[in-house]
Amino acid sequence: MRILGIDPGLRITGYGVIDYRPIRPLLIDGGVIRLTPKTPLADRLVELETELVSLLEEHKPDVCAVEQLYSHYAHPRTAILMGHARGVILVAARRRGIQVEQFPANRVKQSVTGHGHASKGQMQRAIQSQWSLPEPPDPPDVADALAVALCCGLHLDRLRQMPTAGI
Repeated sequence: MRILGIDPGLRITGYGVIDYRPIRPLLIDGGVIRLTPKTPLADRLVELETELVSLLEEHKPDVCAVEQLYSHYAHPRTAILMGHARGVILVAARRRGIQVEQFPANRVKQSVTGHGHASKGQMQRAIQSQWSLPEPPDPPDVADALAVALCCGLHLDRLRQMPTAGI
């Protein structure tokens, strides 16, 4: 199962593509979409969609996994703006018939590091260790996106292993 993990942002959106296998997930690609910061919001959203569509067409994921927004931002405006980026991501994936899964940041961190409040550095080192990378992914958005993809794979694998009712 190919999973595209996304760490949404309006300046930097991290992405990670894995082929999920229960014993050893395979790392396919990872990187960032850099958006022009001083551009009007609507233009950045179009830029994000264009770049994302290219990724979707190149990698043809079965699932798109996205980090959820925090429910208690200190700055509500930030949450609203991030919601715009997430909306573009969700629409782009669903328009192509791609399954969308969403996970809270603390669940992603828990599944990758064992600690729901792991730091950016801990996440980078956990991803580096997972795939025996020579260096931690940089910027941290790449590690976060790969962690979202890995969390999604673990989640879907657990669902598949659950016994069905009535059998």
